[in-house]
Amino acid sequence: MYKILLFIAFSLVSTFIIGQGNAVVSNKKHKIIFQMASKDTTDHSALIRQLNNLKKLAPKSQLEVVCHGPGLQLIHKEKSNYTRQVESLISNGVDFVACEFTMQQKKVKKEQLIAKTRTVPGGILEIVEKEEKGWSYIKAGL
Repeated sequence: MYKILLFIAFSLVSTFIIGQGNAVVSNKKHKIIFQMASKDTTDHSALIRQLNNLKKLAPKSQLEVVCHGPGLQLIHKEKSNYTRQVESLISNGVDFVACEFTMQQKKVKKEQLIAKTRTVPGGILEIVEKEEKGWSYIKAGL
């Protein structure tokens, strides 16, 4: 009888856990900075998916994406395939930033970026400063 009750309890708990696939699993306020230096739309798609997953699993987290080099394309209004998704993530608290060195090199003006993105003098320096403040670093794409 004890084994049957234990099996039933285990089955119920397993079903509950499996059914909670998209539930919040962390109430901690993680601070994560992503580096996007790829123009590959497959990399952009993967990053968008990862950011959405993180917002579901750890909604209190601070997320920032630094776009520089070819990765600037992700937040360029006229070149991005993901403008709507980036705008949605921004409205959900994800911070997208552009490297001003890259913008200057590629002759991109602030007005050409997706609304509510911000710029930083140097993308790499932004990442280094965030890491020095305890942020976790993730390289997105190649």
